[in-house]
Formats: sequence, structure tokens, C-alpha cells
Amino acid sequence: MGRRILNDALRTIVNAEKRCFASAQLQPVSGVMASFLQIMKYRGYIKDFQVHDPHRVGKITVQLLGRINDCRALTYRQDIKVHNVEDYTKRKLPTHQVCGNNCFWDFIFFFLF
Repeated sequence: MGRRILNDALRTIVNAEKRCFASAQLQPVSGVMASFLQIMKYRGYIKDFQVHDPHRVGKITVQLLGRINDCRALTYRQDIKVHNVEDYTKRKLPTHQVCGNNCFWDFIFFFLF
């Protein structure tokens, strides 16, 4: 079974926030993780992040602001077809207003609070 890279990265960030660290190092690097951190930076949850050596295993250094209470990635262990994504969000999320127009990033950011 593969590693859940995004989930591990978010757990590392939350643990560093709880311990009042100024930065956290995430390893290994993925494109999804970098784009997720870019959205977190845009929304003001983290100060900045830098990707070191992205062509190998690589590391990401994240500068923290102390604004994250809890953050998780929802993972589904079975394959979901495109036409079943909306049914999945209806079953897993508590309200239909959380994920407006099939916005995947709002679906994940629901757990930032």
C-alpha cells in the first residue's frame, strides 16, 4: 500500500503548530502538496514555503504563522469514478454548502478549522 504523502505532510504541519515551531520540514515532495501549500499561503494559513531539490526525493520548508488548528486530508481507499464524486461528497460531508460547485480544495480546507 502506498504512502499518503499529503496526509503525512498535513500531520507534520499540525504537530509543528501545536509545539509552537516557526517552521516545519516536509518530505517527500509531490506536485499536489506544492499546489496545496500554495493555496494555504494564498489564504493566509502559512507564511511561505520553499521547495529544495524537487527532482530527487526533495524537501519542503514551510514557515508557519500559528493559524492552523487542525488540518487533515480525506482519503478514499477505493477508486471513485468522475460521475460518482458528487455522491461521495454528499455522503461524507455534513452539509451541501461545504463544497459549493465540486471545489476539491474547499473539500479539503473544510478540515482546517
